[in-house]
Amino acid sequence: MAETTALTLEELVGILRESAGEDEDIDLSGDISDTPFTDLGYDSLALLETAGRVQRDFGIALDDDVLGAAETPGLFLAAVNERLAAGV
Repeated sequence: MAETTALTLEELVGILRESAGEDEDIDLSGDISDTPFTDLGYDSLALLETAGRVQRDFGIALDDDVLGAAETPGLFLAAVNERLAAGV
């Protein structure tokens, strides 16, 4: 398990690329925090794979309601980092 206080956008992009691949036509560099995952080329299955990886790597639990509400990388990071801060 990684010792961390927060998951960064750069780390999330790396996990997305490793877990679900990357559409070559979409630029994931820069601030994509408020861009919907669907506009970035990631569907619900890709997000489930990414969430599973984050849960394993960081030892936190993300329930389906949280994942359903996390429509952008920024919302996903907020949910993950809230759980990291709480230790759940």
